[in-house]
Amino acid sequence: MSVELDVFVGNTTIMDKEVYQLWLNGYTVNDAVKVRIDGGIMEECEIPPDRQAMLIERYYAFDDAFAREVLGKKLSKGTKKDLDDVSAKTNITLKSCRRQFDNFKRVFKEVEELKGPLVENIRQRFLLPDQLARDYAAVVFFANNRFETGKKKLQYLTFQDFALCAGQLINNWTVGAVDNMMEDMDVDLDKEFLQDLKELKILITDKDLLDQHKSLVCTALRGKTNVFTEMEASFKNLSRGLVNIAAKLINAKDVRDFFIDLVEKFIEPCRSDKWTSIDVNLYLTHYTNSAHILDTFKHHGVWTRYMGVIKTCILRMYHE
Repeated sequence: MSVELDVFVGNTTIMDKEVYQLWLNGYTVNDAVKVRIDGGIMEECEIPPDRQAMLIERYYAFDDAFAREVLGKKLSKGTKKDLDDVSAKTNITLKSCRRQFDNFKRVFKEVEELKGPLVENIRQRFLLPDQLARDYAAVVFFANNRFETGKKKLQYLTFQDFALCAGQLINNWTVGAVDNMMEDMDVDLDKEFLQDLKELKILITDKDLLDQHKSLVCTALRGKTNVFTEMEASFKNLSRGLVNIAAKLINAKDVRDFFIDLVEKFIEPCRSDKWTSIDVNLYLTHYTNSAHILDTFKHHGVWTRYMGVIKTCILRMYHE
């Protein structure tokens, strides 16, 4: 004879009477939280600081795969409507995608108009650890400048690849890189610097200067790499590519295409010629340093500021 039993296992339900009454009174979650905080609940509960930090960090943590999908897009309702597709592509639940998107949007709105360093503003306003604040700074910076990241040629790049480049751009090409009390210092690119970049065109429009630059670089590279012949043959095309990228950054569309241009004008030709990352590093080092030896080249500060970022970004983006 068989016996069927229904078994229920659970924990004792803990009900906070005050929270229950606030719900009965029709308070929203946000209003109820405010009432509780104003009533001193935080002092009564004595949540340890490390527990508070853990709760905040985990709530604001995000998946790199999710960030990669929305990076550079406008943080608007239109993008939020596409989260079903992002969820399916990344295997991240839709609820989690929505939480992460709302966090991106909340941080962006909070800091986009603030003075002071972007990373520090995010860290202080949201009590986030340093690395997480830096990752949010990358999201904010890309959303503000609308960098193109979705093209097929860029799909091999990860969120952290872009985040490192964002850090370089923020620290060197924004208004805040030279004046830390300017409005939107770490969100907007320095328009005066972008205008000055047009002066670098002399490196490719002056034939004598172009030939001198090539000679200096090739002399420094000879005997140090297995792709010297390829480096020598492609010097002028690569130099034109890098300098033209600089000269066009004053235009918003060309800012958006910055990463595409780096891939098409420099990374792909080097890959085609079988350069290693060591070769790229060697070439860019001598390419940058040799310009300072040119007698008639006067734009040393702008060149250093530009090429420092370019070199770091290319080396991060150069996957053999």
